[in-house]
Amino acid sequence: MAETSNSEKKNRRDFLKLAATTAPAAVVAVAAGGGEVAAATESQTAKSGLQDTAHTRAYYETARF
Repeated sequence: MAETSNSEKKNRRDFLKLAATTAPAAVVAVAAGGGEVAAATESQTAKSGLQDTAHTRAYYETARF
């Protein structure tokens, strides 16, 4: 296994530092602005069962339900 240079190690450390600081900031940004998305997702997942689409109708016709 080849040894890595100090500059490569430094670049990796800098990347990990950046990732560690930006990940929580991204979570906060999504949580602060994600209220509308969460409401839309809840209304879509509240329905149970299959949706009545052309695809499901074709399946039922071929399955003879």
